[in-house]
Amino acid sequence: MSYPMPELDAISRQLANSDRPKKAKMLVVDDEPDNLDLLYRTFRRDFQVLKAESGVRALEVLAAEGEVAVIISDQRMPEMKGTEFLSRTVPQFPDTMRIILTGFTDVEDLVEAINSGQVYKYITKPWDPNELKAVVQRAAETYELLKQRTEELQRSQAQTALLSTIVNVTQNTNGLEACLFPIAMALGKSFSADVCILQLVEGNVLVDKLGVYSAEGAIEPWLEKDPLTKEAIASKQMQTAVNIPEDDTLSALGHYTTSGIQAHLIIPAIYRGEVLAVLSLQWKQPRSLREDELVLLYLSAQHTALALTCTRFYQPVT
Repeated sequence: MSYPMPELDAISRQLANSDRPKKAKMLVVDDEPDNLDLLYRTFRRDFQVLKAESGVRALEVLAAEGEVAVIISDQRMPEMKGTEFLSRTVPQFPDTMRIILTGFTDVEDLVEAINSGQVYKYITKPWDPNELKAVVQRAAETYELLKQRTEELQRSQAQTALLSTIVNVTQNTNGLEACLFPIAMALGKSFSADVCILQLVEGNVLVDKLGVYSAEGAIEPWLEKDPLTKEAIASKQMQTAVNIPEDDTLSALGHYTTSGIQAHLIIPAIYRGEVLAVLSLQWKQPRSLREDELVLLYLSAQHTALALTCTRFYQPVT
């Protein structure tokens, strides 16, 4: 799959068509089977609903399933109160929205839980289904907003860190070739790649000047044999193969078989219309890439092209 390089919006448009939103996860916790089933039936159309009959079991479900958008928990349960269970979920899942169901006047527990941010809302039993649905909908929307802001902050921090690394490498290395490995290592580690190669291009042809980062020791570079690399240079477009074993054309190539690479992304680093280098990230397992990861990689490649240009034309006085 390829992505147009000149406009970042084009990447977003293509990915929007392929990434269909999944149902958000929610967890319902109640020691009464009838209530548990009622909660499940109420929300199963709009959410992926997980069930647990106790706080202890709910913690096990979260450990296995990971973060959920909303938790609805009964307050009065054996072994562990709802507020105690919910408080235990805060450190690992701070963005999750927590709703407590109570038929009792446990004012102190509820006030403390709400004031400490452990509970988003409490609902008294017997609850009104429409009221509960409205509360859960608002909670899910709040969760999505928090996750969006968190991801935006993380993207901004990651972009700043990578740009800083590229700038520092450019300023503190002598010569063009000397900066290739540090940039490849920074990008490879940032995206948990098994291999990252930054290889120079001259006249639309790969040259034997490259930096190779490998998480498992020395490797034999093979980009000159790779059709994705050739297409990236010729088209000036990002090329991706997220599951090579399912691609008959690529899986038949010897270099993918011998290297064990199952996912490959390659981006041309372009300055003023000229491909100066290619950035190759390789993983030994199928790897899907989020839109924000692709955009960050695109920006990093273009920052790299600018850095290579500066390094090429500036030689320190010795």
